[in-house]
Amino acid sequence: MRKPTPPTTTVTFDADGKVLGRLASQVAIALRGKNLPSFRPDVISGGKVVVTNASGIRVTGTKATTKMYAHFSGYPGGLRLTSFREKLKADPVGLFTLAVKRMLPDNRTRKILLTRLTVKP
Repeated sequence: MRKPTPPTTTVTFDADGKVLGRLASQVAIALRGKNLPSFRPDVISGGKVVVTNASGIRVTGTKATTKMYAHFSGYPGGLRLTSFREKLKADPVGLFTLAVKRMLPDNRTRKILLTRLTVKP
Protein backbone atom coordinates (compact mmCIF):
# COMPACT_ATOMS: atom_id res chain seq x y z
CA MET A 1 0.00 0.00 0.00
CA ARG A 2 1.29 3.40 -0.92
CA LYS A 3 0.97 6.49 1.20
CA PRO A 4 -2.54 7.93 1.09
CA THR A 5 -2.86 11.13 -0.86
CA PRO A 6 -4.51 14.01 0.98
CA PRO A 7 -8.20 14.35 0.12
CA THR A 8 -8.78 16.96 -2.54
CA THR A 9 -12.53 16.88 -3.05
CA THR A 10 -15.56 16.78 -0.80
CA VAL A 11 -18.68 14.91 -1.84
CA THR A 12 -21.95 15.58 0.01
CA PHE A 13 -24.89 13.18 0.22
CA ASP A 14 -28.33 13.89 1.68
CA ALA A 15 -29.69 10.74 3.34
CA ASP A 16 -33.22 11.98 3.95
CA GLY A 17 -35.65 9.45 2.46
CA LYS A 18 -32.90 7.37 0.82
CA VAL A 19 -32.57 3.58 1.14
CA LEU A 20 -29.76 2.58 3.52
CA GLY A 21 -27.91 0.02 1.37
CA ARG A 22 -28.03 1.97 -1.86
CA LEU A 23 -26.70 5.14 -0.27
CA ALA A 24 -24.04 3.29 1.74
CA SER A 25 -22.70 1.66 -1.43
CA GLN A 26 -22.50 5.05 -3.19
CA VAL A 27 -20.63 6.49 -0.20
CA ALA A 28 -18.20 3.53 -0.15
CA ILE A 29 -17.48 4.01 -3.86
CA ALA A 30 -16.81 7.73 -3.33
CA LEU A 31 -14.54 7.03 -0.33
CA ARG A 32 -12.39 4.58 -2.30
CA GLY A 33 -12.27 6.89 -5.32
CA LYS A 34 -13.72 4.31 -7.69
CA ASN A 35 -15.71 7.08 -9.36
CA LEU A 36 -12.49 8.82 -10.45
CA PRO A 37 -10.70 8.03 -13.72
CA SER A 38 -7.40 7.80 -11.80
CA PHE A 39 -8.56 4.94 -9.52
CA ARG A 40 -5.95 2.41 -8.46
CA PRO A 41 -6.67 -0.21 -5.80
CA ASP A 42 -3.29 0.25 -4.10
CA VAL A 43 -3.67 4.04 -3.72
CA ILE A 44 -6.19 5.78 -1.48
CA SER A 45 -7.37 8.45 -3.87
CA GLY A 46 -10.96 9.25 -2.82
CA GLY A 47 -11.94 12.52 -1.22
CA LYS A 48 -13.86 13.40 1.90
CA VAL A 49 -17.51 12.40 2.11
CA VAL A 50 -20.15 14.22 4.17
CA VAL A 51 -23.54 12.61 4.77
CA THR A 52 -26.33 14.76 6.22
CA ASN A 53 -29.74 13.83 7.67
CA ALA A 54 -28.72 10.30 8.66
CA SER A 55 -31.78 9.99 10.89
CA GLY A 56 -34.01 10.17 7.79
CA ILE A 57 -32.62 6.97 6.28
CA ARG A 58 -35.09 4.19 5.46
CA VAL A 59 -35.17 0.53 4.50
CA THR A 60 -37.59 -1.32 2.22
CA GLY A 61 -40.05 -4.05 3.06
CA THR A 62 -40.28 -5.29 6.64
CA LYS A 63 -36.59 -4.79 7.40
CA ALA A 64 -37.38 -2.01 9.90
CA THR A 65 -38.73 -4.62 12.30
CA THR A 66 -37.08 -7.86 11.16
CA LYS A 67 -33.49 -6.71 10.50
CA MET A 68 -31.48 -7.39 13.66
CA TYR A 69 -28.05 -6.20 14.78
CA ALA A 70 -26.19 -8.50 17.15
CA HIS A 71 -23.63 -7.64 19.82
CA PHE A 72 -21.93 -10.40 21.78
CA SER A 73 -20.00 -9.59 24.95
CA GLY A 74 -18.16 -12.91 24.99
CA TYR A 75 -19.86 -14.15 28.14
CA PRO A 76 -22.57 -16.82 28.34
CA GLY A 77 -25.93 -15.17 27.75
CA GLY A 78 -24.21 -12.01 26.50
CA LEU A 79 -25.88 -11.83 23.09
CA ARG A 80 -27.84 -8.59 22.61
CA LEU A 81 -30.12 -8.20 19.59
CA THR A 82 -31.37 -4.79 18.45
CA SER A 83 -33.82 -4.12 15.62
CA PHE A 84 -33.14 -1.60 12.88
CA ARG A 85 -35.83 0.75 14.16
CA GLU A 86 -34.41 0.79 17.72
CA LYS A 87 -30.86 1.30 16.48
CA LEU A 88 -31.92 4.11 14.16
CA LYS A 89 -33.69 5.88 17.01
CA ALA A 90 -30.74 5.45 19.39
CA ASP A 91 -27.77 6.13 17.07
CA PRO A 92 -28.40 7.00 13.39
CA VAL A 93 -24.79 8.07 12.85
CA GLY A 94 -23.40 4.76 14.12
CA LEU A 95 -25.92 2.80 12.09
CA PHE A 96 -24.95 4.46 8.82
CA THR A 97 -21.23 4.30 9.60
CA LEU A 98 -21.54 0.56 10.26
CA ALA A 99 -23.27 0.04 6.91
CA VAL A 100 -20.50 1.89 5.06
CA LYS A 101 -17.78 0.11 7.06
CA ARG A 102 -19.14 -3.28 6.04
CA MET A 103 -19.06 -2.24 2.36
CA LEU A 104 -15.38 -1.28 2.43
CA PRO A 105 -12.64 -3.88 1.92
CA ASP A 106 -11.50 -5.63 5.09
CA ASN A 107 -7.86 -4.58 4.98
CA ARG A 108 -5.62 -1.86 6.40
CA THR A 109 -7.11 0.84 4.17
CA ARG A 110 -10.54 0.61 5.85
CA LYS A 111 -9.50 2.60 8.93
CA ILE A 112 -8.00 5.39 6.82
CA LEU A 113 -11.07 5.58 4.60
CA LEU A 114 -13.46 5.77 7.56
CA THR A 115 -11.58 8.79 8.96
CA ARG A 116 -12.62 10.64 5.77
CA LEU A 117 -16.32 9.96 6.39
CA THR A 118 -18.42 12.51 8.28
CA VAL A 119 -22.02 11.61 9.15
CA LYS A 120 -24.39 14.19 10.62
CA PRO A 121 -27.72 13.24 12.19
